Amino acid sequence: MVVPLPGMPRLSPSAPEIAAPYRAIGVAAGDDVWVFGYGSLMWNPGFPFVERRLATVRGWHRGFSVYSFRHRGTRACPGAVLGLDRGGACRGVAYRVAAAEAAGVLDYLWAREMQNAVYEPRLLTATLDNGMKVPTVAFTVLRGHEQYCGRLPPEELAGLIRQGVGESGRNVDYLVNTVQHLHELGIRDRNLEGLVERVAAS
Repeated sequence: MVVPLPGMPRLSPSAPEIAAPYRAIGVAAGDDVWVFGYGSLMWNPGFPFVERRLATVRGWHRGFSVYSFRHRGTRACPGAVLGLDRGGACRGVAYRVAAAEAAGVLDYLWAREMQNAVYEPRLLTATLDNGMKVPTVAFTVLRGHEQYCGRLPPEELAGLIRQGVGESGRNVDYLVNTVQHLHELGIRDRNLEGLVERVAAS
């Protein structure tokens, strides 16, 4: 079980049920809940869980598809951060959250991920590393949002990452840290690895 990091919202494990907006995406009250992490949630979930497994979601891919105006850039000098966008497949981590903890965990995730409403929560199907398929809460990028940058030309994306500095530090560090943690989990993301090389080469 993981203990929330200092400063993170306190969970409410005694919440009797899961309320809207969670039910709107198909999360049932009284059941354990799976959460899919494809970026920082993979190594910094910040919530208690009873099981963690490598998992694959098909029909979606991880990419730098979100302009960062705060954490890794500013409006005047934006950076780029990860989103889960349509197409392809994504290997990440799935966490099983006990039913008694589910409401508090989802409240925490909504507060963490939905501040700018650039992500759209969905219930997707994840295939775990043991072959089991489970419904999992995932935060996908909202293509109509002003911060959606889509698939930028590689050099343009590299330029955003080189220039971006925000409240959470340099965008370059975010990219390198992501790739390093993916390696530690045994996940190869050749697109991100190539992006590291492109950024470093300039």
